[in-house]
Amino acid sequence: MSTELEKKFNLAVKYVQEGMAKDQYANSNKELTDDDRLLFYAFFKQATEGDVKGSQPYAIQFVARAKWDAWNKVKGMSKEDAMQQYVDLLTQMAPEWYSYEGLNKYK
Repeated sequence: MSTELEKKFNLAVKYVQEGMAKDQYANSNKELTDDDRLLFYAFFKQATEGDVKGSQPYAIQFVARAKWDAWNKVKGMSKEDAMQQYVDLLTQMAPEWYSYEGLNKYK
């Protein structure tokens, strides 16, 4: 059985992965930075897979290295804390995300 946090986390993931912010905030000129994307990635991976596995990619593997480094920074964080951090980050960036009508089909 899912907790309220898991339900909210799953909705937040849908919102981010499906780019719903672009529709909800169409008149905004805000864009996610690479650092923002990496934070979402790190919290998502920590919440869904736990601590980072494998060795750090070579520096010339820019994207893989950046993702690994971001995930490694949250190593040891609990699943629940990672889910909450993901939700909190989204709420900070898109305060009205939870009320977006595009999420209704997932609620």
